[in-house]
Amino acid sequence: MRRAHYLMTAVLLLATLLLAACGGRPVAQTGSTDTPPAGAFNLDDWASVVAAARGQTVNWYLWGGSESINRFVDETYGVPLREQFGITLNRVPIADTVDAVNQVLSEKEAGVERGAVDLIWINGENFLSLKQADMLLPDWSRRLPNARLVNWENPAIYLDFGEPVEGYESPWSSAQFQLIYDSARMGEEELPRSYTELLAWARANPGRFTYIAPGPGAFQGTRFVKGALFELSGGADQWLAYEEALWEEHAPKLWAYLNELKPHLWREGATYPRDENELHSLFANGEVDFSITQAIAGAGPLIAEGLLPETARAFVFDDYMIGDFNYVAIPRNASNQAAALVLANLLLEPELQAAQILPENGFGLGYAIDVTRVTDQAQLDALSAAQARLGEAATPAADLAAALVGDSAGAYQTLVEEGWREHVLLARQAQVARGVGQ
Repeated sequence: MRRAHYLMTAVLLLATLLLAACGGRPVAQTGSTDTPPAGAFNLDDWASVVAAARGQTVNWYLWGGSESINRFVDETYGVPLREQFGITLNRVPIADTVDAVNQVLSEKEAGVERGAVDLIWINGENFLSLKQADMLLPDWSRRLPNARLVNWENPAIYLDFGEPVEGYESPWSSAQFQLIYDSARMGEEELPRSYTELLAWARANPGRFTYIAPGPGAFQGTRFVKGALFELSGGADQWLAYEEALWEEHAPKLWAYLNELKPHLWREGATYPRDENELHSLFANGEVDFSITQAIAGAGPLIAEGLLPETARAFVFDDYMIGDFNYVAIPRNASNQAAALVLANLLLEPELQAAQILPENGFGLGYAIDVTRVTDQAQLDALSAAQARLGEAATPAADLAAALVGDSAGAYQTLVEEGWREHVLLARQAQVARGVGQ
């Protein structure tokens, strides 16, 4: 019911939310002649960048594990790059972003001045690795024409997992942690809206809730646990910088909460889903009442894939639902820097930002721009129409905006994951071995 109420304001509210992640091999190799000499363009004169980029091939290294994302990239960006700017997009699929990072670091070690990688889809520790190695092009992202549409004051944007962006990368899209329920099983009024309420709900509905085991490759589980840490400690902003004393003060509260929740979980917390696909299956089979998503489109993409029932709906707690942005970065030794700059700017075009949130386009991630900064009416109409098409399967934009917090500093990632294993998972296994809680 309230989704209709939010429809008219959804685009403006998503701006606050998104405060908050197959082509061939590269054609531009060391010694390529399609790069203009250094200084051939001036970043403060955008026309010179566009002119220098014409005729170049931009080698974009990005995760290639999703055919729908691959298709979206080729069609949504490859066509305008070619037709409007005379640039060829060469999407280089990689299994993991670290592969692109290692390529750039290997080139640095070998003294390669004109590298194979022009643009990388990146964030988190991979961004930090290249930044620390001084292998990222500096001082460019805020000078793009479309940078005016980005809310650079938002800590979820200017901090990438706690590391200052400082002009080294530009946002592409965003995501936010959400829960999924089945509207055929429960009504909105029954949903828990905080970690405190979740504990009460789990007690009243034993075995009907679980979460993904935190750990490397299962960041959704880590994110769920971090949200609990934020609530229990009374705020998220204090976790943007690492402080050992802060962790020592609040970590025991976190383990106590999770251990109190544990006996009410699916299989009494003896085991946990390994990833979101396993959790989706438990939810679809009716074994648990909640699943999760990071997509701004909510449950829609999962419904379209046949993974969840058509009555699945996304929702959030009232606070502490972690969101983040993902970015593109340009290596310092990129052979086709001008083309990479044009592509990075194109990613922020409002019409293309609108296209990326639609499940049918296969991407389904949220805006990188602050849509309240868009003044062109045609662009505003495109943004509004895209939001309306998300339908009831998506979390209401107002709820997303109100609940959004940024992630913690990167140093807490390992502390949360290793601490959970020691104080929650292994503690439970020790209890079972002793026959406690049977």
